[in-house]
Amino acid sequence: MNTPKIIVIALFSLLFFACGNDDTITSTVAEAPTETPSDPSSSKPNILLIIADDMGLDATPGFDVGTIKPNMPNLQNMINSGVRFSNLWSNPTCTPTRSSILTGKYGFRTNVLNVGDVLSTSETSLQQFLAANSPEYSNAVIGKWHLSSSASHPTAMGIDYYAGLLSGGVQSYWNWNLTENQQTSNSTEYTTTKFTDLAIDWIADQSNPWFLWLAYNAPHTPFHLPPNELHTQGNLPTDQASIDANPIPYYMAMLEAMDSEIGRLLNSMSAEERENTIVIFIGDNGTPNAVVQQYISQRAKGTVYQGGVNVPMIVSGKDVGRFNTVEDALVNTTDLFATIADIAGSGTFEINDSKSFKELLTTTNTDTRDYTYTEISRDNGSDYTIRNATHKYILFSDGEEAFYNLSENPFENPNLLNANQLPLSASDSSIKDELVNRLNEIRQ
Repeated sequence: MNTPKIIVIALFSLLFFACGNDDTITSTVAEAPTETPSDPSSSKPNILLIIADDMGLDATPGFDVGTIKPNMPNLQNMINSGVRFSNLWSNPTCTPTRSSILTGKYGFRTNVLNVGDVLSTSETSLQQFLAANSPEYSNAVIGKWHLSSSASHPTAMGIDYYAGLLSGGVQSYWNWNLTENQQTSNSTEYTTTKFTDLAIDWIADQSNPWFLWLAYNAPHTPFHLPPNELHTQGNLPTDQASIDANPIPYYMAMLEAMDSEIGRLLNSMSAEERENTIVIFIGDNGTPNAVVQQYISQRAKGTVYQGGVNVPMIVSGKDVGRFNTVEDALVNTTDLFATIADIAGSGTFEINDSKSFKELLTTTNTDTRDYTYTEISRDNGSDYTIRNATHKYILFSDGEEAFYNLSENPFENPNLLNANQLPLSASDSSIKDELVNRLNEIRQ
């Protein structure tokens, strides 16, 4: 019996499939009736989460930041058939963002606040939560882990099948350490292609609804020219001096290669399986400063400015009822925990720091958050930031503050707390006080 599955994608290029006519997914979804095994609408969806590594809005088709965009037809199909979220906040770096998705918690609650921090196995992962509340789902994580260097860590966190890269990056996309079934060996296969091969093989083996977390390490450094058949950037020189002098086309080629492989993954699935899969595609943090566009380079990946934390998310597929739509609601990467659990029929809509945004896949004007929050640790403390629909407040580790009206100045200029901007208007002063109070409440 074919049962639909759920796919979440973090920067995911989707060769999109025609959706069914189901407009909503209720909090509890019935098992597929045995008398109609071929009816996709009667089964639980598969969930595919695709995560792109270091891909900001400026590098993503469908968002009006940045002037140079990669050619990503599969992702464009997903955009045309789904919802683009314009106000998703992640953490400024990848490890805490991945932890926030896995646990539904802000970093200060798990002590995962920066690159290389280790997630405690005492935390309950999304996969463990699904095993307890939606046990019909099988799960896998394929690709970049970066929550511990221990080969047993994914298994300890409840991952049924893990294969990929434990560390944060590779010295070469063609020469790296592949960990599978807690055993590590050298691989000389291009990482983007290898992760796709592993995903195709795992999906083909599934007979139950599934949740696949597919985490590409592309387009993370080192910038390079991928295999020619995977991109459209042409025959660029491959010496390091040329790459260093003009890294953007190589970065774009890496994104295009990821899109090509996402298309291959989707094409490997039957039409019925694709129709019963929901795909979530996200970036884990902003674009690196060497290739960032439009944002100030010092306000890109690794910072709590918009260029570091405002990342793309595109959702399409099973039961997504809005097409080629931009959604401006505030969303946090922590919210993927509750949303995926909700889609899987667990009956959970809010848990820890996570709120389900599933309704936004079919309905507009259903904001789940009044505020969103993120952070990063520094040597002398942490930078914290919070925003509402219009304004953003930052408290830096050195005690300095910043306050921006994003509705008027989305690129965070000017700082309304600069001497030449003061005094604040009565309205701005009230909003700032509200944001500071809410920040303090979150961190109590």
